[in-house]
Amino acid sequence: MKIKNSKPPLIAIIGPTAVGKTELSLQLAEQFHGEIISSDSRLFYRGMDIGTAKPSIEERARVKHHLIDVANPDETWSLGQFQKAAQEIIEDIVARGKLPFLVGGTGQYFRAVTEGWLPPEVKADLRLRGELEKMKEEKGADWLHAKLALLDPIAAEKIDYRNVRRVIRALEVIFRTGKRFSAQRKQRGESPYHLLTIGLRRERPELYARVDTRIEKMFEEGLLDEVQTLLAAGYTAELPSISALGYRECVKVLKGEMSQAEAITEMKRVTRVFVRRQANWFKNDDKRIKWFEASDAELFIQTEKFIRNWSEEMRVSSFFST
Repeated sequence: MKIKNSKPPLIAIIGPTAVGKTELSLQLAEQFHGEIISSDSRLFYRGMDIGTAKPSIEERARVKHHLIDVANPDETWSLGQFQKAAQEIIEDIVARGKLPFLVGGTGQYFRAVTEGWLPPEVKADLRLRGELEKMKEEKGADWLHAKLALLDPIAAEKIDYRNVRRVIRALEVIFRTGKRFSAQRKQRGESPYHLLTIGLRRERPELYARVDTRIEKMFEEGLLDEVQTLLAAGYTAELPSISALGYRECVKVLKGEMSQAEAITEMKRVTRVFVRRQANWFKNDDKRIKWFEASDAELFIQTEKFIRNWSEEMRVSSFFST
């Protein structure tokens, strides 16, 4: 395989939740002899399938997927771990003559790989972490996030207050170094990959309707049973994974603190907020992203042609289906 430059090729498919990334990525990966690397942090965890809209076993049989079901719900997968694993997988996929597709809606994970982020090299301080955890228990996640916002507004804006692990890590780095966490995340001068980024979007009312339908289907497929099984296995509601969107509402239903109807309504509301946050992640990258309307009947034809032109230009046509 001859590539026009020395960088490995990488196709990224991004967009908000429920926009249609999974099906398009399957079609394109099949067409171009590709394999899919998930950049959705929610898909790391085993046993959390329905609430994360994880690709089904049948879908994963169509195309090989990576970085799905790599950890138990009580295990921590840091941004640095994900980045290293993704880089190694991309290298292996290209070495085998296949085309890597990075697919997901978690903006920071996408950028960590495609922009070659260099995370702060600050070793874990377990004693400090313990103190921060104690503060979180005594004063709440909101208070901890407010402390981060005071010390580093840029980092606080990008880290959800519910992601206590990342809030604590940011504070740990700040306290250990005396510098803002956001100022220590270095980037390479350019992407380590010859990157082609496809963005999917839909009109907001249509996207919200798809989100609502997906959430209702989750409950029909047994989301409450999934959460009950996780709790019965000993995974506590305080874990970052179990306190994630969808799962925390189900925990409240199982505890009798919320009805199923109330949980569905709350999940729809919070997911819409999440969709808007995802949009903000990518709004400054329009020059690097080729946007397509996901509702277009010719979406696959358009994106297939776009990749084909890029592939021929960069002399990677050996990835084409025969």
